[in-house]
Amino acid sequence: MTRTLMTLLSAGALATVAFDAFGQGLSPLLGYAKLAPVGLASATLKQVFGAAPSGAGYLVHTLTGLIAYTLGYFLIARPVQRALLPNLHWSITAAVYGIALWVFALFVMAHLVAGMPAFLGFTGITWVALVGHVIFALVAAAVIESQKLVFDLPRRRAIALG
Repeated sequence: MTRTLMTLLSAGALATVAFDAFGQGLSPLLGYAKLAPVGLASATLKQVFGAAPSGAGYLVHTLTGLIAYTLGYFLIARPVQRALLPNLHWSITAAVYGIALWVFALFVMAHLVAGMPAFLGFTGITWVALVGHVIFALVAAAVIESQKLVFDLPRRRAIALG
C-alpha cells in the first residue's frame, strides 16, 4: 500500500512539473501561448465561492495534478481500458485520458463552471493546453506503469505485478 501511494504521488508530482514546464516554460520559449492553470483555478474558485484567496488557485492546481488527475488514470482510465481493450498499450490510454482531461479543464471547468468561452475560444492557449494535458497523462502513466501497478476492479484494490 505504501509503495502504491508513493508511486501515485510521484507520478502526480512529475506529471505536474512536466505540464508546468511545458505550458509555462517551453511553449512560450518556442513562441506559443503560455498556460495559466493557476489563473483558471482562481477564476473557478471565485465563480463557485465568490472569492479566491491568495494562493488558493495555486493550491488547487497543484492538488489537482498531484492527486485528482493521477487517481483518474489509475482508478478509472486504465481499469476501464483493461476491461474493454486489454491488449491496448497503456500509452494510447494515457493519450486519450490526456484529451479527456483537456476537455474537462477547458470545457467543463473553464466554460461551464467559470463562465469563460468554451475551450477558451480555440485560441493558441487551447492547443498548448491540449498538448500539456497529454504530456501530463503520459508522464503520470509512465511512472505508474513502470512500477507495474494496477487497480484490480473485481477485488477493488491496488496490486503490484511482479
